Amino acid sequence: MATDIEDTVRAVEAAAVMGLLPARPRLLALGEPTHGEDALLGLRNELFRQLVEREGYRTIAIESDCLAGLLVDDHVTSGRGTLDEVMEHGFSHGWGALAANRELVRWMRAHNEGRPASERLRFAGFDGPLEITGAASPRRALTALHGYLTARVDADLLPCTGETLDRLLGPDDRWTDPAAMRDPARSVGRSAEAGRLRLLADELVALLDEQMPHLLATTSQDEWDRALLYGRTATGLLRYHHWTADASPARMSRLVAARDRMMAHNLLAVAARGPVLVHAHNSHLQREKSSMRMWEGPVQWWGAGALVSARLGEEYAFVATALGTLRHRGVDTPPPDTVEGLLHALPEDRCVVDAPRLAAVLGGRRPAPRVSPWFGYAPLDPDHLAHIDGLVFVKDVRRS
Repeated sequence: MATDIEDTVRAVEAAAVMGLLPARPRLLALGEPTHGEDALLGLRNELFRQLVEREGYRTIAIESDCLAGLLVDDHVTSGRGTLDEVMEHGFSHGWGALAANRELVRWMRAHNEGRPASERLRFAGFDGPLEITGAASPRRALTALHGYLTARVDADLLPCTGETLDRLLGPDDRWTDPAAMRDPARSVGRSAEAGRLRLLADELVALLDEQMPHLLATTSQDEWDRALLYGRTATGLLRYHHWTADASPARMSRLVAARDRMMAHNLLAVAARGPVLVHAHNSHLQREKSSMRMWEGPVQWWGAGALVSARLGEEYAFVATALGTLRHRGVDTPPPDTVEGLLHALPEDRCVVDAPRLAAVLGGRRPAPRVSPWFGYAPLDPDHLAHIDGLVFVKDVRRS
């Protein structure tokens, strides 16, 4: 058995990952089982550099605010702003403080220096402007979309004025109140103003479609892409706030599903312009239904990877990451009857695993599910092994 398992592993390099796939996918996703570990992010950087240089990927998308990410994209493509400014304002979730993310941005900018626009790397955040404690005001997305259209179409076609949007939006702290995440009554998401804004956002997005021939002829591709992003974000945020105000048992399931729907639509949009490398938590990228226990109980939803895979088929590939130990978080040597335990017994410190082949080697012997003592690490579900395209395994992750 041990020899058969060894036959499923290979060195961690781009060629090994691509060797698991029938062809280069349009969207190649690398997951992680926990956030914020520079060792895992450094491995991501190494693989992504090889995939850019050898396989022609031209966009790197990570689990970060899609609107803030525009600052990063401007920096890596044109040098706008300083690296410090970009790391402070271009990321959500605190990701800008991580050394490996700083190195990724620095490398992308250096890679693009002197290259023609068609060969430059692009950056995208594909998460919504959301945190676990709440969501941003839809102001930025709505006003940017309205401003784009105001400058390009007849005023009588617009469903409202900028002043009307401003009045309906009101103070931003109405939208960002962190107490609303646990108390639906504190949310403005089902107020009369929010309902009116949802209708107006829908009309503004419809106007983009109706005026597409004119707008494409008079707008750069980047301006058009950003207008579509503003539309997706405005409608997505208003939907998210709507469910924040819901008091039914479906509330948390609808919120996490709304977030991943925004993620999926952003990924499909960047994939439309060329091959994309994606990095996010395994739970957002897997094809199977995702699950999580929250303060209101367990929730299940279809993640972004499942939604994108349903659209792209074989043009979507998912490589999960699993780890052996994370001792500074209390995650010690995995039990030998788990997937992580079987791989931890191998001599390699890290490896790429042919996951479907490993599942075949194990046959009817289902590994035990690993249980994590720390909420921030999600072990690999052994039932997913046959349904992922590959697995990156890191034996021991040490404190950065």
